[in-house]
Amino acid sequence: MELTPSSRPVSDILADAVAGTRISAGDAHELLLKGDLIDLGLTADEVRNRHNDPAVATYNIDRNINYTNVCVYNCRFCAFYRPPGHEEGYLLSTDEIGKKIEETLALNGTGILMQGGVHPDLPLSYYTDLLSELRERYPDVHLHAFSPPEVKFIAKKERMSFHEVIGALKQAGLMSIPGGGAEILQDDVRKEVLAYTKTSTEEWLDIMRQAHAHGLRTSATMMYGMGEGLETRVEHMQRIRDLQDETGGFTAFISWTFQHDHTDMQDVPETFADEYLKTLAVSRLFIDNVTHFQTSWVTQGKKIGQLGLKFGADDMGSIMIEENVVSAAGTSFRMSQEEMEHLISSAGYAPAQRTNLYERLVTREDTAALAARYSHALTFQNRDLASPLPIIS
Repeated sequence: MELTPSSRPVSDILADAVAGTRISAGDAHELLLKGDLIDLGLTADEVRNRHNDPAVATYNIDRNINYTNVCVYNCRFCAFYRPPGHEEGYLLSTDEIGKKIEETLALNGTGILMQGGVHPDLPLSYYTDLLSELRERYPDVHLHAFSPPEVKFIAKKERMSFHEVIGALKQAGLMSIPGGGAEILQDDVRKEVLAYTKTSTEEWLDIMRQAHAHGLRTSATMMYGMGEGLETRVEHMQRIRDLQDETGGFTAFISWTFQHDHTDMQDVPETFADEYLKTLAVSRLFIDNVTHFQTSWVTQGKKIGQLGLKFGADDMGSIMIEENVVSAAGTSFRMSQEEMEHLISSAGYAPAQRTNLYERLVTREDTAALAARYSHALTFQNRDLASPLPIIS
């Protein structure tokens, strides 16, 4: 993999991207080094519009349910985890998870993203029983759950292959897999931040490969700004693009910047909004085989998240009813469905709620019956996120 910056003029690289000619890893590195922010944004917007409806920007309503914060790993960038036996460790019951799902439905949601720390005491049967119970109780909810580090630990604990574990989870009701645990897919960086043992680069990629072999779609993520070089970010993008060439199983690419507070890496310089927007734009230009790119308003704030729609993103992600991992590191934003739609509209797009896998759009009328059924589940903390129910004649 050649990661050295190419010697090509930036204008030529951008022209190729607009024309649909694949650019190299060296080209992407050159853009990160020398590309003008506005030029990158304009070009990424053109490419975004080739893959997606230029008039529409999407979002979804789901919830990050972190079923446990107990974790056998101690990644330096994580402020969320608690070691086994810690007094602040928790494991949610099925009923507690069910209440969170019901509140999500009351807020016009269509699915959940469920992942947690890697709990040492949970066998495969815990995960399959949980999925089966949730599928039975909430058949209309999309279950996007259990990231590669969780799959790896289950496989090791049960002496099973990744393929076998994912097959058992799918049979129990798993519908797609989130891209958590990717961080930067370069092993030297992973060792430096203590993420290598939870999954190496090749293990993360192979778990996604096996998920795609089972017909499960997955997302691809990148968390950067941990002191790594630009070439490692490009290597990460190359790994994602190569696997997408092989399987076609990634629905979206989502990147965000490392959040410092309460972590073991508070001395790492902050990554600012201009670098975030530049990285978003270059990822859209380079990863030419993934259709959807999310903008990370959860880490960047609402205005920069909105601006990301002009730097290659076509999707604003979730309204984020609940989020515990990033907020544990000192960054906490939330918004209602109405505010999400206002942000999209004021950026010049028609807002459209989508399902978790982008396979269809959703209207208020589609979600009204379940929202009314579970309106009692709204907690005091989230009542301000509720939308008026439509009148159905």
